[in-house]
Amino acid sequence: MDLHSGYPGIDDLKWRARRRLPRFVWEYLDSGTGQEQTKARNREALDRVMFLPSVLQGAQAPDLSTELFGNQHSLPFGVAPVGMSGLIWPDAEGHLARAAAGAGIPFALSTVASQSPEDLAPHIGSDGWFQLYPPKKEDIRRDLLDRARQSGFSTLVLTVDVPVASRRERQTRSGLTQPPKLTPRLLWQVARRPSWAMATARRGMPHMRTLDKYVQGQSNLPPTAHIGYLLRTSPDMDYVKWLRDNWTGPFVIKGVLRPEDAQALEHVGVDGIWVSNHAGRQFDGAPGAIECLPAVREATRLPVIFDSGVEGGLDILRAMALGADFVMLGRAFHFGLAALGATGASHVIDLLKKDIEANMGQLGATRLSELASKLIA
Repeated sequence: MDLHSGYPGIDDLKWRARRRLPRFVWEYLDSGTGQEQTKARNREALDRVMFLPSVLQGAQAPDLSTELFGNQHSLPFGVAPVGMSGLIWPDAEGHLARAAAGAGIPFALSTVASQSPEDLAPHIGSDGWFQLYPPKKEDIRRDLLDRARQSGFSTLVLTVDVPVASRRERQTRSGLTQPPKLTPRLLWQVARRPSWAMATARRGMPHMRTLDKYVQGQSNLPPTAHIGYLLRTSPDMDYVKWLRDNWTGPFVIKGVLRPEDAQALEHVGVDGIWVSNHAGRQFDGAPGAIECLPAVREATRLPVIFDSGVEGGLDILRAMALGADFVMLGRAFHFGLAALGATGASHVIDLLKKDIEANMGQLGATRLSELASKLIA
């Protein structure tokens, strides 16, 4: 089957993913927090970013290449970290890492992924990123950095917009707990989704393998939290300085919305600012992340990365026109995995590439640097 005929857009993958995943898994992947207004605002704000196309530009071959932290990429996007990806599809992190390495784009592994840095070492290629949820104890912190470094991860990402566990009411209503426990209610959901059930049965229920050596059976957490919360702290600027002193590669702060925070982080020596509202999964009173991007871009000379609400190639172009140097996607790649299994990640990369090329052709733009001039103010 020609995947582009059957699944020509991310929405097609999302539709199929919802019908292949048990409800509790779907709610984990798709839900926000509260009334999901921030999640909705991400979409609404992106849709308000419009362009005025140029015509009569002749034949064009768009150049999608971009440089980030000294690495040249043929595409301007990468794979964002998602906790417990293996719950969405078995070996999700492996499928994503291999697809990203094959396409020459970054892959970011979460501290609370279902595979460890050591598991992914053979698959990440030359541009693996390790996303850190901040451990309180210095010995654990040092060990995690050493493990990431020795496994070949070159860029460190500190996520700072999760100081406490969010509510995620849809996820709670579905019956999902952390770690997942197959109650009779969840088993009924699993029985209705045989593709996911058989694939998961072959590999086993996932857990947070990176944290195994630190937790030793600790529990007693609220249902939307996870074992990582027993180890974590809410970081401050001194914490950022410690990481800067103890990590030699590129160092990125994820979850920035305020320009003054970007300026302060540049002052202490980080290498990149990641504008994100956690896709609406943490706080329901935030603006759309894309609305915050121009002010952050204006406030710093550092590379700016963007995520939150990105659903296709046009959204990637919108972010880049407003000042992003690079865009990361999480849900879209997992829709692909849930819909198509191992081939889903590569199909999402190809979909996004073709969508970017088509939209740049319509705009009359041959380089990503030309996008800002096509914006409607």
